Amino acid sequence: MGRPAVFVDRDGTINEQMGYINHPSRFVILPGVPEAIGLLNRSDYLVIVVSNQSGVARGYFPIDLVHEVHDLLNTTLSEKDCAVDGIFFCPHHTRGIIPEYRRECDCRKPKTGLVEQARKAFDIDMSNSYVVGDRYLDIELAFRLNLKGILVETGYGRGEIKHILPGKQQPAYIAKDLLHAAKWIVKGS
Repeated sequence: MGRPAVFVDRDGTINEQMGYINHPSRFVILPGVPEAIGLLNRSDYLVIVVSNQSGVARGYFPIDLVHEVHDLLNTTLSEKDCAVDGIFFCPHHTRGIIPEYRRECDCRKPKTGLVEQARKAFDIDMSNSYVVGDRYLDIELAFRLNLKGILVETGYGRGEIKHILPGKQQPAYIAKDLLHAAKWIVKGS
């Protein structure tokens, strides 16, 4: 059996939610994120980023910028002695203007395609894995995969908690941020 994974949303969970990150200077890692990822690394969880990046399909920035931002993330985390194990993102949108990315896909969250890609790349113990994000669609992804979903209050989180969450199936946990989510996971939820 493989290692459990924590599937982590990017914008609003790892970095400040600024709308579309259309320049590396707009990529600002939130406080506590390196500590959270380091804690998960030391606790033998795979840390896998799963992110919708429809700005590519919408023509707001090229796909190369997404890779540049992810390189920046990896470099910054490496300097803090921690790392994500994989990054999977969806560049598609049905209303995109870039033809090669304008389509219905199976990877745009809350669809499960990004996690399926991760499962092909890693031996994952899905029965002990989690999804962490700042949007209810991250929680929907967790439900579709029969995983525990954690909603963080960073990014869109507070608004999602107030306006979207009432009357819906509840996440396993609501955390202040990624560090609090990681601590909850490691202590055995």
